[in-house]
Amino acid sequence: MQDNKLVFRREVMPEDVEAVREMILSTGFFYDFEVPVALELVEDRLESGQNSDYHFVFADIDGKPVSYTCFGPIAGSEGSFDLYWIVTHNNCRGRGIGRLIIEETHRIISGMGGRLVVAETSSLEKYAPTRHFYTRIGYTKEAQIDDFYKEGDGKVFFVKRL
Repeated sequence: MQDNKLVFRREVMPEDVEAVREMILSTGFFYDFEVPVALELVEDRLESGQNSDYHFVFADIDGKPVSYTCFGPIAGSEGSFDLYWIVTHNNCRGRGIGRLIIEETHRIISGMGGRLVVAETSSLEKYAPTRHFYTRIGYTKEAQIDDFYKEGDGKVFFVKRL
């Protein structure tokens, strides 16, 4: 990415609740019922601080969040992490921000003792760019559950070994 104004941060701020909503809605990729789930995770981090199971990386340009990841260790595993969310505002897609924020996220997960990251996405055709993104950044498709989200919409599991 050419823009040297991109800054990563891990601290979650109250205004990030609305920023996350805006980022998610801008993409057109998520179901309406998914938005409150994403906001709950941000709110959990704000309320619980370091005691939260949810960790974040935000990518800001000129002080405004344009992308974020949410991740956390998988209970009952040793060194396995879920990548719950990776979202880049639609106005900033195609600029390499997604790749940069996931690299920063992997660096942090590694520092936390992570060895494996699991990402999930839909099997619908509209999610083909998402699945291609995961493959391009070194994730391997490990499994698929057909009709998971609803009939005709399966869940695809990707894994990255760090």
